[in-house]
Amino acid sequence: MFIAMNRFTVPVENAAEFEALWLGRDSKLYELPGFVEFHMLKGPEEDGRCLYASHTVWENEDRFRDWTRSQQFRDAHARAGETKKLYEGGPRFEGFTAIQTIGRDG
Repeated sequence: MFIAMNRFTVPVENAAEFEALWLGRDSKLYELPGFVEFHMLKGPEEDGRCLYASHTVWENEDRFRDWTRSQQFRDAHARAGETKKLYEGGPRFEGFTAIQTIGRDG
């Protein structure tokens, strides 16, 4: 399993618009082989800023890399420059390969 995350620091006054942007988008992730699930996470608010993280789970890192080279990826990020005003700096990418998974079934 590979988890790809992007963290965003959003001024509180932009939070509603930032959330609406993500909640209203037309995601095509489900079209890609190896995609497992996506979560948009809202974290703590501190000093007038709120932390958000997009969290995507893939079967493995190769499948994630395939996504980054896909037309769906290009389409999803085509307008990224227009929305940059909603958050501070750039999104911070973090990728993780699972070394242990414990589920309800053992």
